[in-house]
Amino acid sequence: MRSAVSAPSTIVVGAGIGGLTAALALARTGRDVLVVEQAQQLGEVGAGVQLSPNATRVLYSLGLREQLEACAFFPEAVEARSSDGRLVMREPLGAHAVSRYGFPYLHLHRADLHAVLARAAAAHPSIEIRLGARCAELSTDSTTASLVLAGSGETLRAALLVGADGIHSVVREGLLGTALPRFTGNVDWRALIPAAELSGVTPPPVASIWMGAGAHVVMYYLRRGELVNIVAVVEQAGWEVESWSERGDPEQLRAAFAGWNPTLTSVLAAVPPGACYRWALLDRAPLSSWSQERVVLLGDACHPTLPFLAQGAAMAIEDAAALAGCLSTDPFPTVALQRYEALRKPRTSKIQRVSRLNARIFHLRGRSATLRNRLLPAITRRTHLADDLYSYDALSVAADAG
Repeated sequence: MRSAVSAPSTIVVGAGIGGLTAALALARTGRDVLVVEQAQQLGEVGAGVQLSPNATRVLYSLGLREQLEACAFFPEAVEARSSDGRLVMREPLGAHAVSRYGFPYLHLHRADLHAVLARAAAAHPSIEIRLGARCAELSTDSTTASLVLAGSGETLRAALLVGADGIHSVVREGLLGTALPRFTGNVDWRALIPAAELSGVTPPPVASIWMGAGAHVVMYYLRRGELVNIVAVVEQAGWEVESWSERGDPEQLRAAFAGWNPTLTSVLAAVPPGACYRWALLDRAPLSSWSQERVVLLGDACHPTLPFLAQGAAMAIEDAAALAGCLSTDPFPTVALQRYEALRKPRTSKIQRVSRLNARIFHLRGRSATLRNRLLPAITRRTHLADDLYSYDALSVAADAG
């Protein structure tokens, strides 16, 4: 990456989806941004990500509409089904989402989304990305934030440091110390299948949720329909490895869903060897604070979200926009950071709670599952969950509250 920033006003730790979005949003407000990333090269895991209108609103405002739509899939709806295939609930997306919320619902390969953000950041004259730079320690006072790079011992200083370094955040630990996560009792399996390799089955063009006793599967298309993304969650004790690179045995995945609807089992039968991964889903207690002096957290670094509401990436993207908005309207950074936390914490905490609740709802058994299937559509309509999620405008929330 070229060096574009000699004296950054802001350092962002972590060049993931949240960190790069934050860099772009902050640069748009006139800040010079240095992004430090411990990896030697930029990249993302082979998995899908759902971007609802609350997220695409932010990304489109950064000028990324054309690039995102070129590699996206536009789902027609979200459908929830029981394990035998019966339709429980259907929420329209597609043109309905654009009409109601102003922006589309997209499915993207995480690597494609990350590449779009990385290219935009690399091309921006006010952003520098430094790779192979791992934060070893940090400090802050009322005027400056500092971090020391591992290996070289180089000290970097800026008026603001943003910790966007994910669920294993070094910045969070530097601020608040180490907190042990809690195993949720769920193991997450992920796989990507070329759609052309599916034989005798064509999944519908929707985000499908299949719910069963102690397990569920989410299935949707990526890359204009070229790939099918599988996320399968199974209740399991005794295996607590939290790693995106841990390979899983497709036969074990298929065995966990034996007897489910033939459409689902036919798709799982096509999962190729070597393309299946699994990891334990761990949860973390809410943080007492997201900021200290000139250091602030965003995304999974401060509110890791279980993947049962498809809002983890969206929350990091919203954080980036709200943080930039608060900093642009308040001349005192420490006050702006406190306002950012006050604005974002209630929403992200609610998303975390609903995500945890969904894990139980999806996995109900027997009569409880029958009752869920009967009541879920009415409950969803009555709580206005989709409107609450998708109509949120992170671009204006700071100005409206100011």
